Amino acid sequence: MDCIFCKIVRGEVPSRKVYEDAHTLVFMDVAGDVDGHMLAVPKRHCENLLDCDAEDLCALMRAAKHVASHLTEHCGYDGVNLLHASGESAGQSVPHFHVHIIPRRTGDGVDAWPKFAGAETEIDAIWNKIKL
Repeated sequence: MDCIFCKIVRGEVPSRKVYEDAHTLVFMDVAGDVDGHMLAVPKRHCENLLDCDAEDLCALMRAAKHVASHLTEHCGYDGVNLLHASGESAGQSVPHFHVHIIPRRTGDGVDAWPKFAGAETEIDAIWNKIKL
C-alpha cells in the first residue's frame, strides 16, 4: 500500500514517535504549523472515521487521551485541540484516518476553531432530517 501513514507505521518512513501501542501510533506532524502538533493514527489502514472499526477507534481515542493527559500533567500545556476531517469534502488531505493533537497554552494565539459563515437552514428542519 502506498499510504504515507501506513509507511510510517511500518517504519519505512522515519517519524518522531510520541506514543505507540498495539493499535495506535502518535507521531509529530512535520508540517510545522504549530509547536507540538501531533497526529494519532490507527496502525491498521482505514480511510476515515466512517470505515474505522470500533476497536481501532476506541484505541485511538484512548491514545489521544493518554497523550493529552501527559501534555497537561507533565509538559506545561493547559489543554489540547483534537481536530479531524473525514472525507475530501471535509478537508481530509491524507486518506488514512487520523486525529490532529494540538497542545495549547492560555493566550498562545492559536486559532484552531474554524470560522463558520452561519447556518442557512432553520435548526428544526435540519434536526428533523438528521435525528436517529
